[in-house]
Amino acid sequence: MTMARSNEDTAAIRKALAVGLAAAAYGVSYGALAVAAGLDVWQTCVMSLLMFTGGSQFALVGVIATGGIAAGPSAIASAAILGIRNGIYGIRMAPIIGHGPWRRFAAAWVTIDETTAVATTQPTLRSQRIGFWITALATFVGWNLTSLIGALIGDALGDVRMYGLDAAAAAAFLGLLWPRLKQLQTIAVAAGAAVVAAVTTPVLIPGLPVLVAGIVAVVVGLFNWFGAPRRREASS
Repeated sequence: MTMARSNEDTAAIRKALAVGLAAAAYGVSYGALAVAAGLDVWQTCVMSLLMFTGGSQFALVGVIATGGIAAGPSAIASAAILGIRNGIYGIRMAPIIGHGPWRRFAAAWVTIDETTAVATTQPTLRSQRIGFWITALATFVGWNLTSLIGALIGDALGDVRMYGLDAAAAAAFLGLLWPRLKQLQTIAVAAGAAVVAAVTTPVLIPGLPVLVAGIVAVVVGLFNWFGAPRRREASS
């Protein structure tokens, strides 16, 4: 029994390190794109340290890149909408992370896609906790280091528009989104939001089309219009 638990723990550590390091690699892109959007190196690094949620960070710098600092409120709202999912993850993670105010505070900081995915795929509570915290540590340290590296690279390049990096934020975010488009419902949500954003971009101020598209995505996802119909339980 002890050997089985040891094997499960080892497997959780290996998966946590693999996922954490892979996720951290995106930090280089984020750092360079943030500088391209107009942030300096320190702003880029502080955002990674405090916000620490890749999707929201890419969304924020993407909106700022198209609308400048004036689009800051819209950028923050866009990032907040994407960050809502982390709160939902927290409900699922609460029984796993254990008790104690400091542990819960730290967990709230690092409850993201990667830590939730690794933790929930482990077979035992012990391996779930190991998977969660090792993934959190690897991703947090790695993401902040690679964000700094990316910001320094972007800062050294100067005017990144001549390299095409000013348009790379949307491409990077699409790269994060693409693997999730596996079901009709998610494809419909993404397509509907993209169409709304494209139609409203010429008539709304920068950043606002993203919020409108986000509302459309939430409505479509909430009502599950294109999802598989729920099967009614047979009456006994």
